[in-house]
Amino acid sequence: MSETVPHVDPRRWKALIFIALAQLMVVLDATIVNIALPSAQKALGITDANRQWVITAYALAFGGLLLFGGRVADLWGRKRTFIIGLIGFAAASALGGAAVNQGMLLGARALQGVFGALLAPAALSLLAVTFTEARERAKAFGIFGAIAGGGGAVGLILGGLLTEYMNWRWTFFVNIPFAAVAATGAVLVIREPAEGRNPSRLDVPGVILATLGLVSLVYGFTRAESDGWLAGPTLGLFVAAAVLLLAFVLVESKVKAPLLPLRVVAERNRGGVYASLGLAIIGMFGLFLFLTYYLQIVKGYSPVTTGLAFLPMIAGMITGSTQIGARLMTRVRPRLLMAPGFVVAATGMLVLTQIDLDTSYPALILPGFLLLGLGMGTAFMPAMSLATHGVQPRDAGVASAMVNTSQQVGGAIGTALLNTIAASATTAYATAHAAGAPSRQLLKLQSMVHGYTTAIWWAVGILVLAAAIAFVFITTGHQGGASPAASSGDGAGADAGADAAAGEGPEVQVPVMVH
Repeated sequence: MSETVPHVDPRRWKALIFIALAQLMVVLDATIVNIALPSAQKALGITDANRQWVITAYALAFGGLLLFGGRVADLWGRKRTFIIGLIGFAAASALGGAAVNQGMLLGARALQGVFGALLAPAALSLLAVTFTEARERAKAFGIFGAIAGGGGAVGLILGGLLTEYMNWRWTFFVNIPFAAVAATGAVLVIREPAEGRNPSRLDVPGVILATLGLVSLVYGFTRAESDGWLAGPTLGLFVAAAVLLLAFVLVESKVKAPLLPLRVVAERNRGGVYASLGLAIIGMFGLFLFLTYYLQIVKGYSPVTTGLAFLPMIAGMITGSTQIGARLMTRVRPRLLMAPGFVVAATGMLVLTQIDLDTSYPALILPGFLLLGLGMGTAFMPAMSLATHGVQPRDAGVASAMVNTSQQVGGAIGTALLNTIAASATTAYATAHAAGAPSRQLLKLQSMVHGYTTAIWWAVGILVLAAAIAFVFITTGHQGGASPAASSGDGAGADAGADAAAGEGPEVQVPVMVH
């Protein structure tokens, strides 16, 4: 392939500030509401049976519409979609903060998910087409990866502060200034390459099948948490998801302008990234949830103290992304960053399986958090970059959407799967030790901790599996060095040649980058 010199946007680093700010808003919103949920439930009279819908309404809309949002970004233009997503997300947040009843709050959460599904893939694909030089791309994705990895923990801290010292409504209102600053910056600073548009008609059957399939999958795991894995509705949703998603793949292989071009996920390295990243998020989401309850209920921490306890994990993620991943990405193969990163994170998780009623935070929890953050940050950064590197400009939005889809679906699966495991282990422990328990309260706490540690053991195994998938499937060279022609036959270089032969247009490709 002939080498080309890409146009360099002189305002690209300013653009990164506003792209990262929008990403932070979307990621932290996934956890900030969790801290405020008990207060919101009490204020609005939400029943225990319906409180899960405050989380589920957002997850269903977000996870179900992400591929559609990525395709819209390719069709409308990423900058326009980015701004529309920001404005819509801010309006939905204002509606949620002003909610006067249960229905209004749930509707606002669903709307947040809809506009988040536009915003998230637009943000990542803007980053992918803005930074094309190897070393700059490494730095930019290092920052973006740190935000994506640490945003959930930031949400816990911010949610604790706002709930404890202000009001639960501010966990929604806080999104408005984030969105206003990011949208203003996008209008003034962000520039999108003109060749990045995809003028093809929207694949309506693909949109319907993908949305219904992903919604069925996410909702199936949610029902499994409450009804059990073998309940009729749960199994029905899983069967429906399998049928719909299989039909989606068949449709995408035949239509002229597919919603998800199979070349995006069929390429070995990107497929490995999507699979390993989704598995890692399964373990991470469960950990956030369990340790939040452990620190507040078992250890007696306040919401603010609980949030602050996660700060070392954030510091580890930032260090792993910007000081390890970004510095080594142009010299080390991605799998030699991702696989060890996931192993280090699994080691941190392994440390946290030892928590007990009287566990010392400095002696055990702090080292576990540091290892977990350091490992995930190191792995996230090359994963974010590799997932969008080498795709054609017209596919950048949907490739970015696949990153977010793997995270969102992974988060929903992780929450349901690990919660179910923890609940079963808690019940079994309480039943087995009921006779000899000195007090009911002590037995309750011991049972909870046993349930948490059992689920964390599963998370350790999931992270090890993520490391194995990253090491086996991600075979590309480091992202800065040899030319694409030097890549192996199963890498993107082969795909690029096939696409070029088919007349499918230019790629977003760093001129001297292996992929």
